[in-house]
Amino acid sequence: MPAIESTTGLLTFWAVAGYLLGSVPFGMVLARVMNLGNLREIGSGNIGATNVLRTGNKTAAALTLLLDGGKGLAAVLLARAAGGEDTAQIAALAAMLGHCYPVWLRFSGGKGVATFLGIVLALSFPVGAGCCIAWLIGAFAVRISSVGALVSAASAPVLMLFLGMSSAILLGLLLALLIFWRHRANIARIIAGEEPRIGQKS
Repeated sequence: MPAIESTTGLLTFWAVAGYLLGSVPFGMVLARVMNLGNLREIGSGNIGATNVLRTGNKTAAALTLLLDGGKGLAAVLLARAAGGEDTAQIAALAAMLGHCYPVWLRFSGGKGVATFLGIVLALSFPVGAGCCIAWLIGAFAVRISSVGALVSAASAPVLMLFLGMSSAILLGLLLALLIFWRHRANIARIIAGEEPRIGQKS
């Protein structure tokens, strides 16, 4: 973690602001606005872009990906501008928790992949770009989105280490662990050979 230089009040504000920003369920909002049905009753029941894609609407899925990534990126950049790296990292973790456990959806949210990618891109573009490439390689090598997510998450702390971002490695590990935790059912299905492929409708 970086040195704590901001006031407790500022850190608390950005923890709350980051959480609230991260908790906006763009997938659910877009599905409702675009009359795609209730995401909770489609596919995995998840609110993220991969499940939105299972509705067959690629535009909605792309928008969900961009908006979920954008809220993670915005949380980091806004907090950094207001404070520094300490507030940026607090807001980053809070935004991730907000997406995964949003108060508006009884703390049952998404798996955080797009938000995670937005966060790491804002923390460090080279690290974020590397994580995006890792996702692409992992996902399209086997056409399973969750594999890409796991590969991407695992690569974040490694990239941070090799690129000299020692103050962000703990955050990278926490984000990676959260993604692995949120994908625990996917991991079980991958092992069993039952995980859905990208673009597959349920």
